[in-house]
Amino acid sequence: MTTSDDRPLPDGPADPTDGSPPVVRAVDRVAERLDELVPTSDAVGNQVLPDNARLVRWAAPVFLCCAAVLLPWIVIAAVTLPSRQLSQNYDVAWAGYDVGLLLGLVWTALSALRRSGRLTIAAAATGALLVADAWFDVLTSPGGWDLAEAVAMSALAELPLATLCFWLAFHSQEVTERQLILLAGRGRRR
Repeated sequence: MTTSDDRPLPDGPADPTDGSPPVVRAVDRVAERLDELVPTSDAVGNQVLPDNARLVRWAAPVFLCCAAVLLPWIVIAAVTLPSRQLSQNYDVAWAGYDVGLLLGLVWTALSALRRSGRLTIAAAATGALLVADAWFDVLTSPGGWDLAEAVAMSALAELPLATLCFWLAFHSQEVTERQLILLAGRGRRR
């Protein structure tokens, strides 16, 4: 089986002696440990073609780390944001939005970890939340240092993560389609 650009799909975790940089090997080890702890989804498609692409395996540890970082940020935002910024409950609105983003990151991580067919939905929804967060952070900042911080967060964290989410959604949809093709062929042989 090949990817959309005719490269072979990896059958499993990368070989730890493949000459990869130490950080790549470390993330691969973390991904392998998480794979051992959480069972893969029992969807029929995973019996035919499990999705073991490196980026899919890495998504779980990356998104769980992002969720872990976001949790204290929600508390900081709820405590430090002004109660009123041309609207009432400004602090509650942003902290609540970040709770939704936290749930999206965890849902995407768990879906990737389980190789679930729901990864397409989870990643697309989380990507949309990240793009909206970047947009409103930049547009609602009062300027100066706050604007610089919002632009930096958007450029260095939110938009790259959103791009990863959209890639995961697209990739997992392609894998699901290949699984269906393989399953259809399996059914015809019976």
